[in-house]
Amino acid sequence: MSKWFEWRIDFEGQKRCEIISQVTIILFAVIGFAYGFLNQDLLATMKIYFGGIIFTSILTLPPWPYYNKHPVQWLPEISDKESEDPKKM
Repeated sequence: MSKWFEWRIDFEGQKRCEIISQVTIILFAVIGFAYGFLNQDLLATMKIYFGGIIFTSILTLPPWPYYNKHPVQWLPEISDKESEDPKKM
């Protein structure tokens, strides 16, 4: 069960996700505004914008594999014997 909640993305994936979310939301907002302005239809503007939010959520919220292409390599764990102060010996 814990595998379902342990989603991993790396730092590069977070950066990519942020760029994708900003670009798609702004793109849908501009398209929605232009379409709504040309057709004088505020409801169509809101539908396009909220459709963009849903589309962006599908792209960015799940931890897709392309968000974890550069996993962080952590240092190995230090044992208690290695972490003792050498001056005490």
